[in-house]
Amino acid sequence: MISHPVIWAFRSSVRCWRLRSVLKTALEVSEISGWRGYSSPIRVGTTSMEEILARVVAPLPTYETRDKPPPPPESNSLEFMHFYRSLTKEEKLNFLTKLSQDFGVDHKSVSELAVKLLDNQLRDLSTILQVEDRLRYSLTPRYKQLLNHISRVENGVKFLVDLRADVLEMISSKAGESPHIRDLNSTLKSLLSEWFSVGLLRLERITWTSPCEILQKISQYEAVHPVRNWTDLKRRVGPYRRCYAFTHAAMPGEPLVVLHVALTEDISDNIQSIVREFATLDSEEDVNKINAAIFYSISSTQAGLQGVELGNYLIKRVVRELQSEFPHIAQFSSLSPIPGFSSWLQGVLIQYRKEGRGSDLLSEQEWKEVEQAADSSPGAQTVDALRKLIGTGEWMHSEGLSHVLEPVLMRLCAWYLYGEKRRGHALNPVANFHLQNGATMWRLNWMGDTSPRGVASSCGIMVNYRYFLNKTSQNSALYLQNKVITASEQVLGLVSQFQKNSKL
Repeated sequence: MISHPVIWAFRSSVRCWRLRSVLKTALEVSEISGWRGYSSPIRVGTTSMEEILARVVAPLPTYETRDKPPPPPESNSLEFMHFYRSLTKEEKLNFLTKLSQDFGVDHKSVSELAVKLLDNQLRDLSTILQVEDRLRYSLTPRYKQLLNHISRVENGVKFLVDLRADVLEMISSKAGESPHIRDLNSTLKSLLSEWFSVGLLRLERITWTSPCEILQKISQYEAVHPVRNWTDLKRRVGPYRRCYAFTHAAMPGEPLVVLHVALTEDISDNIQSIVREFATLDSEEDVNKINAAIFYSISSTQAGLQGVELGNYLIKRVVRELQSEFPHIAQFSSLSPIPGFSSWLQGVLIQYRKEGRGSDLLSEQEWKEVEQAADSSPGAQTVDALRKLIGTGEWMHSEGLSHVLEPVLMRLCAWYLYGEKRRGHALNPVANFHLQNGATMWRLNWMGDTSPRGVASSCGIMVNYRYFLNKTSQNSALYLQNKVITASEQVLGLVSQFQKNSKL
């Protein structure tokens, strides 16, 4: 039997041969001037950018011929891809700005059709609908058909996913604040959402017998709990564990979003028992020991697919898979990190120190206990001492400090998850994700993640978002439409303690 690496190498060589053939044909047939001039990464001028865009971005077909335009040569798409890859980061920004600005929507045509639509409001319905359809078509950016053609060449979809990742980086860095760049981002997102709709995705279970390159990517892409070595990875796809990924035919061998699941007797309250303590794992699964499915890590691997719904559908598909394999499982829950809690708390402490309102955050008795445990003076020095303890994680090494801080940090964390909002929805991105899916904010877990990373980001606290399958649709609707968070008595009790003892 031929090994996977050999097969992969053969396929790669075939793809390379095909691409060389296409490039050779493109050079001979289309007589593209200047191709060899930028065959390696070099700096290019504005003139070169204008020339290539004028060459590869075809005019938008007329409304009458919109369904039957002649297909452009594949070399146009390949030339655009090759040229773009040769640019520096700054040149890419200039190039995409020019593409989106000079080859976008024909605003003059849109205005004329809008006026025509208003003028025809008293005409028959058929005429109105036709004008509306023309107006709708005129709102299509000219570059959209180029993006569509790129998606049809080999590795074209992956190129566009990476292109959108660049656009998102430009927008987030404030370099690409142009409304044209934002419109390009919206167009790319719309196209990718169509191409990566759930019906076109394939669910794959990753096991130790999966291709080596897939396993390596699963390890590299793990963003929540980094994989330490091959033995660690083998455990995560072995007994009492499941690993699933969505893949797409246009991006073979590339997992798009990955979900790790632990099969346990009860709902786990700490990550150590899942990713770091394997001594109790049997070589073969005992079905009687599997009563709960814990989603302990979900990672999106492609920055360019941000905002495209994948994780939500992956969890739903995996639940169905697990129900088929283990019909008796009734408990589905995440075990989630709380990124941002420590930095949020540091900001609150800084603000309170400036305003001299330290007494509003902790009770008088709690401040005294912190003073004694930290051996600090009353007042601002105690606030500074608490900030330092949280920033360094030193409190983890003191049983006394840990005991004093547990009730304080637990209620502050509950408020951060439940009470801190952005536009009415949970500020914490992980909470927002699971609540949108219809999960219940079920349980906060003290010492849920004692790793340096867990202590630094969330003071070692983790949270379970419980999926009660008969209530997820109702919970999701309540959250998305009315901004109502469904939470357990434990969480609501901690929030009540916060409201009683603290003032924000």
